[in-house]
Amino acid sequence: MFSGIIESLGTIHSVTHEPEAIVVEVDTGITDLSMGESVAVNGVCLTVIKYDDKGRATFFISSETLNRTNLEKLQKSKRVNLERAVTPSTRLSGHIVQGHVDATARFIKAEQSGDAYKVFFAFPASLRKYVVEKGSIAIDGTSLTLNGVGEIGADRAGSDEFIIHIMIIPHTWEHTTLGHLFPSDMVNVEVDIIAKYVENLCLVQK
Repeated sequence: MFSGIIESLGTIHSVTHEPEAIVVEVDTGITDLSMGESVAVNGVCLTVIKYDDKGRATFFISSETLNRTNLEKLQKSKRVNLERAVTPSTRLSGHIVQGHVDATARFIKAEQSGDAYKVFFAFPASLRKYVVEKGSIAIDGTSLTLNGVGEIGADRAGSDEFIIHIMIIPHTWEHTTLGHLFPSDMVNVEVDIIAKYVENLCLVQK
């Protein structure tokens, strides 16, 4: 489990394509990794299968993960958000993040607002029921607060997307990959797990 508070930025050292999978080496800068440890890479929970004392870690990414996330677009030298799993004594400064990505969303634009940034994304319609204004969302593993949530197709007739916007403070802008996005870049999205549990309980009780 993670909290969505990004600890550091890593750099992709290599990407090796295998049948229906890829193996990625990341220079994490974390020198005390353990074999089998879970690390969130751009919000995706991955398992360390190899590492060295300089912090270079190797991850195997299966077809299931590739189909649901943006990790298939990883390239050498690309920066990624990193977070290690929480411990029982960790302050939960963000929200409960599993590292199990629900879908990808499209970055639209960022508008500077004083020292902060108002950032817009187009989310797939399938996630609309899980997001609410002032609720929590994880984008590329970063715990964020939804400041505005639009209706499906409100921006374009017949669209199967809806627009959300988030206000990002300078620290988050500078210490995550969110400040390096270009229009139409895809990001990983994990909705609040509590919303999904509530939905399931309501369905079971019908």
